[in-house]
Amino acid sequence: MRVALHASLVFLTVAPLLTACATTPQGGGSDPNGDALDMGNGGGGGPDLRFDSDAFWANDPPLRYCVIDGGTPPKPPGGTPECPDDKNREGCPCPTPGQEAPCWPGLRANRNLGICRDGRTVCLAGEVQNSWGRCEGYQLPLPGATSGKEACQCFSAGQWKLDNLVPCFYFYNNELIGARSSRLVGPNMTECPQAGAPPLQPLPGTWSPNTVRVDCEGQFKLCYALKAGKATDPRPDDCEVMKVCTEAFYAKVHEVQSFPALPHWVATSPAQRACAQQFIQRGGYGEMSVDGLSITCDKVGPKVFNRVQYCPLDCRMNDPRPECQNCGAGGSGNF
Repeated sequence: MRVALHASLVFLTVAPLLTACATTPQGGGSDPNGDALDMGNGGGGGPDLRFDSDAFWANDPPLRYCVIDGGTPPKPPGGTPECPDDKNREGCPCPTPGQEAPCWPGLRANRNLGICRDGRTVCLAGEVQNSWGRCEGYQLPLPGATSGKEACQCFSAGQWKLDNLVPCFYFYNNELIGARSSRLVGPNMTECPQAGAPPLQPLPGTWSPNTVRVDCEGQFKLCYALKAGKATDPRPDDCEVMKVCTEAFYAKVHEVQSFPALPHWVATSPAQRACAQQFIQRGGYGEMSVDGLSITCDKVGPKVFNRVQYCPLDCRMNDPRPECQNCGAGGSGNF
């Protein structure tokens, strides 16, 4: 797609920059009582965690659940601080010699999240009672990691894809009367319907279908703002033509899920028209942001995670200039 000109309007197409905010590795590396952990790949060589019986729940509580959409958190573990019934710790009672079971020597809050994985243990026969053997093959968090998959948290990454990000700028008697969203008419194809005399009215229906893919369940609010300026050099005083948002509960981990379509919008206030004029004169970008809460209470944002640069107004079909390449109707970003 390229920039197109119409008698009463101008509309631009976008060139998405698929940059994403990097996740900073962060920390963990001691057990609830301050003992050093084996942070290797399991292998059975590291010490099992010890527990303070006076502070069992404070030091190693079950994974927190922020019940957002009527879900039910899992049943809390039972047993004793020394032999909880959910970890199959070495030396604790087991029912049948030779029985294999998953085991976990780490914190409950990390179990089977991110890179963390259970080990396996075997029930050993004893003279007085049967007991679980060594936990082999588990994976604990990486040293120094405090967020994302390396720290064994539920949320580490998401992606937002939008089908239509094209704005239309309307003129009447050679005066800019405002901007509004375009209409999606096919894959990577948009149109800016004629508007007539002011005031400029929004189009019926919705502007942009969009999808989300995340590695953790949760409630996510995603917003797109149109700003005058450069995506490569954003400034605090860059003005805003408009901002629209979509919000929903993301329920199927690692699967692409449709979110409510972004609504059509219109920008006609004096401040919006002034910003639209700056957009036309010196270029503009789209700003993607997220504010969310995972099912395990990880806070995601609020933060800007991508900026989509728009093609210059004077780009034409088959324009050889680098800034006129790879223009399209949609865009995406990773958060």
